[in-house]
Amino acid sequence: MNRTPRTAATTRPEAGPPAREELRVPVRGGELAVSRWPAEDPAAPVALALHGITANGLSWARVAHHLAGRMTLVAPDLRGRGGSGRLPGPYGIAGHADDTAAVADALGLESVVLAGHSMGAFVAALTAVRHPRLPAALLLVDGGVGFPVPADLDPDELLDAVIGPAVRRLSMTFPDRDAYRAFWQKHPAFGGSWTPWVDAYIQRDLVGEEPLLRSSCDREAVRFDGVDQLREEVSGAVHRLPRPAVLLWAERGLMDEPQGLYDEHRLAAANLDPQRVRPQRVSGTNHYTILVGDEGARTVARNLLRAADARGTSGPGAVPSG
Repeated sequence: MNRTPRTAATTRPEAGPPAREELRVPVRGGELAVSRWPAEDPAAPVALALHGITANGLSWARVAHHLAGRMTLVAPDLRGRGGSGRLPGPYGIAGHADDTAAVADALGLESVVLAGHSMGAFVAALTAVRHPRLPAALLLVDGGVGFPVPADLDPDELLDAVIGPAVRRLSMTFPDRDAYRAFWQKHPAFGGSWTPWVDAYIQRDLVGEEPLLRSSCDREAVRFDGVDQLREEVSGAVHRLPRPAVLLWAERGLMDEPQGLYDEHRLAAANLDPQRVRPQRVSGTNHYTILVGDEGARTVARNLLRAADARGTSGPGAVPSG
């Protein structure tokens, strides 16, 4: 397979640098859409960042803003989402992991800080296990650590219980982009946190023509991946990491409720190896704003830079130290 990426577009939001490049990377069944915010120095460290179950690569745009050209950020739209929405199955976390490795191969990345948010954190952990030479360091953002669920729980009920409106919208249509924006602005997690970065990320999800706009997310991909996260190969990857990881966890949940996905008691019950996973609470954030909110994105960017500095990563072709 030809692994040479194609540059599809370059955009510079009004908020300023860094400019975003959009690439097309050959993968199984077609091409993966990839956003890249290049560093000012071509030899700067590289972060390869993976999004959540119904998100897209632009969910990392606020983090790119706070990196401010000190680090290259590469964020694919995972198979079945965003600009990669038409890529066929089979789906699954292992498939995303192999697509991630294909992106690194196409871009000549031999050493990266591998990061993931929500489902993307599970993808990052399994990528590290399946392709252990790729990550020099790992950053998991409110995801990657699984917990047992009742065996008799219907997969659709589970998805609806966990991500609520995010999955229900997949069967909805919207007359125009303003209607889609209004749908998301009512989501309690975004109260007071709506910015141009959030708007661009949300709008990237839309496909089709007015008045029948819909989410780009393939419902079967979302359903399959949601269930696949529960398998031991995936949920247990965090216990088999080839490199130490930092886990940033949000204080509040997906609907901005006081109980987040994680807390000290749940993490203690997960029996994480303290030499492999170091949890860190990010106060004042929920599951979404830990990545797209200003303070959350600033914290993620700071940890990416810290991880790159600690592991001695640099640009394409670099080999990790240690």
